[in-house]
Amino acid sequence: MIVKMNKYAYLVYHKEYESFLERLRSLGVVHVKQTRPTGDNRSIQNLAAEVKRVKTQLDFLDSLLEKGKSPNIDRSRYNEDFTPSTEALSRDDMESILAEIEDLRDQSAKKQSLLLTLEKEHEMMSVWGDFKYSSIEKLRKVGYAVSFFTCHASRYDPSWEEKYNAFVINTKHSNVYFVTVTDVDEKFSIDAENAKLSPNDYEHICEDMAEQRNNMEDIEDLLFEIAYNNYEAIQTMKNEIENELSWTNVMFQTTPEADDKLMFLEGWIPDDKTRKMENELSDSGYYIQKLEITDDDVIPIKLRNNRFTGLFEPITKLYSLPNYREFDPTPLFAPFFMLFFGLCLGDGGYGLLLILTALLLKNKVSQSMKPIMKLVFYFGVTTLAVGAITGSFFGISIVDAQYFASVRNYFVTSDNLMIISLVIGFFHVLYAKFIAAVKIKIQRGLKYSLSAFAWIFVIVSLACILALPMMNIQLPTAVKYILYGVAAICGAVVLFYNTPGKNIFLNFGSGLWATYNTVSGLVGDVLSYIRLYAIGLTSALLGGVFNSMAVDMTASMNPFVRWLPMLAILLVGHTINIGLGLISSLVHPLRLVFVEYYKNSEFEGGGLDYKPFEKL
Repeated sequence: MIVKMNKYAYLVYHKEYESFLERLRSLGVVHVKQTRPTGDNRSIQNLAAEVKRVKTQLDFLDSLLEKGKSPNIDRSRYNEDFTPSTEALSRDDMESILAEIEDLRDQSAKKQSLLLTLEKEHEMMSVWGDFKYSSIEKLRKVGYAVSFFTCHASRYDPSWEEKYNAFVINTKHSNVYFVTVTDVDEKFSIDAENAKLSPNDYEHICEDMAEQRNNMEDIEDLLFEIAYNNYEAIQTMKNEIENELSWTNVMFQTTPEADDKLMFLEGWIPDDKTRKMENELSDSGYYIQKLEITDDDVIPIKLRNNRFTGLFEPITKLYSLPNYREFDPTPLFAPFFMLFFGLCLGDGGYGLLLILTALLLKNKVSQSMKPIMKLVFYFGVTTLAVGAITGSFFGISIVDAQYFASVRNYFVTSDNLMIISLVIGFFHVLYAKFIAAVKIKIQRGLKYSLSAFAWIFVIVSLACILALPMMNIQLPTAVKYILYGVAAICGAVVLFYNTPGKNIFLNFGSGLWATYNTVSGLVGDVLSYIRLYAIGLTSALLGGVFNSMAVDMTASMNPFVRWLPMLAILLVGHTINIGLGLISSLVHPLRLVFVEYYKNSEFEGGGLDYKPFEKL
């Protein structure tokens, strides 16, 4: 849900203003209202740029330290005498360290670029073996020219060996690499391409590559030493700069009043924090006034959800925070997102792997990654449940197993799954329209929401009349007439009362246009959910294909040796399938939420993140 915010104004005597801000910052609950744009304030922009610069280098140092922890890294390269700095850095010291980091990273990037060039030259020259240009020059001086050629193996003519003293040096990727030795003055034409060569000897290229790698290792050692010794100090300095930035911004948003004798500031405080703030500041002689919230106010958004739905807040923030006058979509789409993920991945074995991965890593990952592991666990549970009802386990259709013959009819088939996906889509779209109707009722009043609610009754009534007979469910005649009556009454509301207060003819015109958009949009939106069936089916089929490959490609092998290539094919194949499945199982549920659900629920978004004035 969206936490209720209160708007407060503060009026403070100018000599007490800095001490007031210190107390306000120590509370850490007030989001200062941005009354003036900061784009033209040079101090704020410089501080923001400095924070960004420091954060960029801190992220790099953090990744370097994480790399240093890897068991694949040779720690003997690193100096055992590294000692982290315990002294606070001055701004000049930090500037010097940042400049050194940037210079070393620039050197490393240049050496990496040079190494890539050398690697291309090495690949170009390796097919010719280790020869020296000086030897070729000696041959030229005594009257023999050595020319380098390449062509496809099918085009190579053995007669060239007699005509032009051709010698095949190498054959690679169906290409023949050969040289000719002719008189210096002899001119000849041959159906082959002149080979591209590096101007440097092969041995010299290898030496240069080794030198560049050693230089890059030396630079990485220096960077690692800087990271190990100064990371915490730089982090502390970053916090100090951010504190200075927030302080400067608050001063900039302050409005001087009464010939600069009084300082006026506005801010937003979560409802559950207001009492603490009032108790802390009201006894100090500061003037505090709660203000009325107006329609023009941009109110910061703070989300508060339970332990389950709170895990989906990062997904909400991927698109946009809701604005203050609408619902928090997080708890509304969270169960659907989890279901969509399970239907897309759709294999019980893969779901079990996700569960085990989450359980094994939950106590080993950083604190920031723990919610992700919980989310992976829930996704695994849903995937395992879907796999259980569809009978798919690591690409094996357990429905066909003799052991499950007695309960085979209880499993969901692929045809049933397609219908289920469409039913889920219909319900999800209808649910979104209901959310939109409730939102209109709360924001504008009941009469403005009648048309939105009427559409829901029209859709449900007609769906029951048309869809239930397709499922061999026959409705009594009286029930049909009631449903027709409900559809007719609600249809009249849709056509003639869609915009209260307007002319009936204008309402009728807009009602017809809304009918066309709703009907066409509903069909397209519901059909979008067929992707749940298609992606889940693809994942199961690919798993089965890799299982068949493992069996068929090793069928002629010795049974005692066969298990090893079978295992390799299964591991590689299912790893690829899981990777592709995870991408699809995240991307497509995101699309269904951000497009189908958000559109039909009339999600507005554009919320401003709540960032309290506090000291880091």
